[in-house]
Amino acid sequence: MRDGVTSNGRGEDMLNTAVKLEPAEISTSITKNWTEQAIECYKLNGNCAECSIRKAHYSFDCQMPRVVEILKLLNGEPEE
Repeated sequence: MRDGVTSNGRGEDMLNTAVKLEPAEISTSITKNWTEQAIECYKLNGNCAECSIRKAHYSFDCQMPRVVEILKLLNGEPEE
């Protein structure tokens, strides 16, 4: 391991750190592939004020910025 990246190159140490920063649960199903919503969040640089979900005034705390970071570590940048 070097610079927080494991021998498999997937950055699992960095991933564990990203997930542990906040204790909220993140479903593994939304961290497997880039979704339309994750790509929107990525393009907005996590700017919740511009997010289509935020504009709908849902009553939950959005975890998408954290999901985006996990997706980038596991899958790389999204294809445009």
